Amino acid sequence: MIGNTLGIITLIGGAFFLLVGSIGLIRLPDFYTRNHATGKSDTLGIMLVIFGLMLIEGFTLNSAKLAFALIFVFLTNPTGTHALTNAALNYGLKPWFKQQTGKGGSRCTGK
Repeated sequence: MIGNTLGIITLIGGAFFLLVGSIGLIRLPDFYTRNHATGKSDTLGIMLVIFGLMLIEGFTLNSAKLAFALIFVFLTNPTGTHALTNAALNYGLKPWFKQQTGKGGSRCTGK
């Protein structure tokens, strides 16, 4: 009973972080900020979803398989995000900066 309740709470929390990452992918201005938003929040979101499924499943062989998937996501998702961002920087993709024009306005550069 308590395991199911905690599992549902972590599933909802994971879905929230996945939604936040998706909104960040749409709303943020350039590749680097989008990659940061999805890399951080999607890693946490999918880890919470997998952990919630482990709590709901209980101590079985399926939860052991989910634990291996959790470890795999924990190790590979940040590594892949870093490799992708580093490759974009080495390729010459410039980050987005906001420049001040002097009269309170701003001008976007880097796109």
